[in-house]
Amino acid sequence: MATTETTTSARGLIALPQTTARALIAFGAIATIASTFMSWTYTSDFPGDLTYYGSPAGLQVLDLVAGALTLLFALTLFNVRGLGWLNPAGATQPVVLAAASAFAVSWFSAIAIAVDLKGLVALDPGAYVAAVGSLVALLGTLALPKPGDTFKDYVTKPENIPPAAKLPAWGERLVITAATAVALIVFTYGIGVDPDASETFLGYLLLVIFGTWSLLAAGLFDRFAELNARHKGFATSMAFLAAAIFPFVENNEHNANLGVNILVVGTVALGLNIVVGLTGLLDLGYVAFLGVGAYAAALVSGSEFSRFSGVQFPFWAAMLTGMAASLVFGVLIGAPTLRLRGDYLAIVTLGFGEIFRISVNNMDGSSGPNLTNGPNGISMIPDLKIFGFNFGSTHDIGGMTLGRFANYFLLMLLITALVVLVFNRAADSRIGRSWIAIREDETAATAMGINGFRVKLIAFALGASLAGLAGTVSAHVGYSVNPAPYQFAGSVPPNSAFLLAAVVLGGMGTVNGPILGATLLYLLPEKLSFLKEYQLLAFGIALVILMRFRPEGIIANRRRQLEFHETGQLDIPEQGLPDSTVGVTKAGA
Repeated sequence: MATTETTTSARGLIALPQTTARALIAFGAIATIASTFMSWTYTSDFPGDLTYYGSPAGLQVLDLVAGALTLLFALTLFNVRGLGWLNPAGATQPVVLAAASAFAVSWFSAIAIAVDLKGLVALDPGAYVAAVGSLVALLGTLALPKPGDTFKDYVTKPENIPPAAKLPAWGERLVITAATAVALIVFTYGIGVDPDASETFLGYLLLVIFGTWSLLAAGLFDRFAELNARHKGFATSMAFLAAAIFPFVENNEHNANLGVNILVVGTVALGLNIVVGLTGLLDLGYVAFLGVGAYAAALVSGSEFSRFSGVQFPFWAAMLTGMAASLVFGVLIGAPTLRLRGDYLAIVTLGFGEIFRISVNNMDGSSGPNLTNGPNGISMIPDLKIFGFNFGSTHDIGGMTLGRFANYFLLMLLITALVVLVFNRAADSRIGRSWIAIREDETAATAMGINGFRVKLIAFALGASLAGLAGTVSAHVGYSVNPAPYQFAGSVPPNSAFLLAAVVLGGMGTVNGPILGATLLYLLPEKLSFLKEYQLLAFGIALVILMRFRPEGIIANRRRQLEFHETGQLDIPEQGLPDSTVGVTKAGA
């Protein structure tokens, strides 16, 4: 029986000699690369102007990258010297996925050109070469040995990946630097795509999804995670350095504004991650704490529309004011409600969020006290000035001109670094372990001597204060604050549903997850403007798909993986788990 299963799993879907299959993959990849140097359409009306020979642009650049990735993986099948690191397990799955990326980009491009320009007649020879070449490569991969019959077989098990060759410390740091640079290039390209060129951004998404999947299947992410663990401080520093370089390499105020908003939302999501990811409390009104911080900063900003128009705090004082106000509200809301659990707590926090929005909407001096200027909000908030540096003016640094939003981006990056430091220190502390114990089983944690109410209140207050800190910057970035954004759900972020989705999508209990989730959720609607009123529908479908195939989020926390999967379903060997964990998992299964 075992012999029969092994023979079956070694067969591909197409019966071809392995040498022929590999040759087809390489030939198809080369044809795909060559097609990008040819004209794909006769008119420049299609985004990217794909009419030139010898000058790839738009979707052609993306197809060039996909074809090159396919060719590199194909060469690993020929045991080409120097490429063993790309596919250390010699697996076929990465080759299939890389070929799928070239096929997806090529055929999507051809279909998009035909649809936009009203017919196949709009296609030039290059588009046909790309379509045929990518199809040949994909068919070649279908003749490779298939590892199994399930979806999860398309991720290589870590136990099948040989250990990486030992590198000196400087070599490992060089690898981390190179990977960070690639990530910066990928992000900069995506955020730089013109919002009117939705076709180009969709092609970019296809390449990123299949390309990342192929690298994951090859085991490169596992190896990179090991490097990060060995050089955690250096890797974190490089990530923030890459983010600091972003305003210089993408010198566009609109994209810098996007970056500021992503950092604001990502920082707030990190605060929510303490409450939801570490402590396990479902908070559906968390955006109210962002609003409290923003309104507190606006009231002491010196705006002529503020109730205290004669008062203008320096930034550090305004920052502390916003944090303190949010912390007080967190304690006031948490103290009487945190004895509740589950759905009851969620309903109470949802009510708090709505009470905040309705209250600030009515504090206009007619239906309530004159404090927030009602639905008109507080406008004309002046730009920050720190040590004489005016964030509202342009500045020349190293021959580069930084505009207003670039200045705020760098400021928000420093605040994000501070929040990440607080999150890491809190999660690794005694109180952090208490949060995790409460999340896993509050009854058992209480029986072991943990004061559940006090621990949850600390999490609630800390998360609220971090949201208030981000709110102080967002008030100055947007020039005004008003009640409209601070609701449970809506098509325009931030709102509580958006923040919760960013945490769940990115990965609860992780540092990078909420920031990645906020980036995706903020960037996709901006670039896919053609969805318009269907954005929430697409958003919901994406969440359903994610919950089906990766409920622990894109960047998974190890404990979350153990909660959502049995040991045998994980992409980690059972013998690699701590003995106590394996025992618990087996018992739970």
